Amino acid sequence: MAKTPVIAIVDDDEGVRTSLASLVRSLGYDAQAYESGVDFLQKAPEDDPACMIADVQMPVITGDELQAQLIASGRRFPIIFMTAFPSESVRQRVMAAGAHCYLGKPSSGDEIIRCLEQALAGQTP
Repeated sequence: MAKTPVIAIVDDDEGVRTSLASLVRSLGYDAQAYESGVDFLQKAPEDDPACMIADVQMPVITGDELQAQLIASGRRFPIIFMTAFPSESVRQRVMAAGAHCYLGKPSSGDEIIRCLEQALAGQTP
């Protein structure tokens, strides 16, 4: 039997984590929420998630710094970035490093679902 895809949610805003986890679970996926990039690096299981949804603006380690650390350690999986402060320079940097989507906050559920389903299907946005 196929394992349910695990979606890691990394956001310092508890409300965002809760609503994203709820959305992910409603699609039949397993959601694992982390309050920061440090929290993910310390607590995430050895198995990489099928996909990550991460905030860009977080204390200690930003979303793009988390992406860089994961890539440097050989961990590559689709990452969907969300930010309340979209910037073209950050968007270009994370997309060039292999991010799957770069969404502003708030994003519609449909937009998040589209990015997530494309990421899990291995499609480019």
